[in-house]
Amino acid sequence: MSSMQGVLGPYPMSREASGTSWQPDTSEHMGQMFERGEWTLMGHVMLNGVYDWQDGPRGDEKAFVSGMLMGSARRDVGANGRLNLRVMLSPDPFMGRDGYPLLLASGETADGVTPLVDRQHPHELFMELSGSYSYRLSARESAFVYLGYPGEPAFGPPAFMHRLSALDSPEAPITHHWFDSTHITFGVLTAGYTRGDWRIEASQFTGREPDEDRYDFDEPQFDSTSVRLSWNPTERLALQASWADLESPEQLEPEIDETRWSLSAIYTMPLGEESWWSTTVAYGAKDPTDENALTGLAIETAYRPNRDWTFFGRAEQVESHDLAPGEVYTVAKASLGALRDFRIRDNVTVGVGALYSHNFVPDELEPSYDGDQDGAMAFVRLRIG
Repeated sequence: MSSMQGVLGPYPMSREASGTSWQPDTSEHMGQMFERGEWTLMGHVMLNGVYDWQDGPRGDEKAFVSGMLMGSARRDVGANGRLNLRVMLSPDPFMGRDGYPLLLASGETADGVTPLVDRQHPHELFMELSGSYSYRLSARESAFVYLGYPGEPAFGPPAFMHRLSALDSPEAPITHHWFDSTHITFGVLTAGYTRGDWRIEASQFTGREPDEDRYDFDEPQFDSTSVRLSWNPTERLALQASWADLESPEQLEPEIDETRWSLSAIYTMPLGEESWWSTTVAYGAKDPTDENALTGLAIETAYRPNRDWTFFGRAEQVESHDLAPGEVYTVAKASLGALRDFRIRDNVTVGVGALYSHNFVPDELEPSYDGDQDGAMAFVRLRIG
């Protein structure tokens, strides 16, 4: 993939991640490619069968399937243009509207009435339906437009299921709604300019997060704005800073708008054939100019010593007002896990993995959670491409 040019500019294709975001050039790019006439087609499947256990009075257990199925088609248009179409589906809606148990997680709603707390919401059946057109201005410059319904606006790092440091874990980060909850947005229009290792882009998009019906298409509003500056100073490092002004993002608090900021750094080091180490550090803030600003911080890493094994971990902290009515609490989580892959064919692997997590709550929340609780997941993964 590193020898192919990117869809949106004159740089290696391995730099491209979810939406229009960037990752290090040394990243492993997933997908099986085919040529059909003037079109280059690419497909990728990653499905996890998970058994999830979360301890304590606010915990639960559940078996579910998560993951994604992606496909894209690209072709050149004239001497300098390139068209790309992309679709991404998820089996998440089949797990039910209330998603799966995940202590300290919050965001969105399962019934349109109450917040979803200590559970991770399912993603939409259609995670992305997008098209983009880029035009090469010179050997180092390009301009592009991206339209998604749904799609991902120019905000934050790549979505967690696309980050090399996180994609082998079936556990969503509790910082999801600080960094990348906009990765499924019903109505996105992004325009950007790339020069060498720099990119500036801006999006007009729908600020409201998807509703509890995970099978439908929400009405596009294009009422919110974001700007992102990305810089890859070396082939191993990807940096971004972004800002967003969101109109009424929460269904249960429609009168509240949000301003968000995000900073992140992703470092990916190749260690040999099919061996690498990737780490992401990300910071996010909601309404940072307000005295009640809520912040989130995450550090996640993954190490693949060979094609058979991957070890991963994450530490994160958030300030949340959803865990108990009327108060803001600082909570934290740490997770460690491993995955053993078995290669069935050249582009097909079946993996068996497990992870353990420990949650940290302040003294005020200890009676509700009965102390700092543990969680665990066991999973089987199918990966094609």
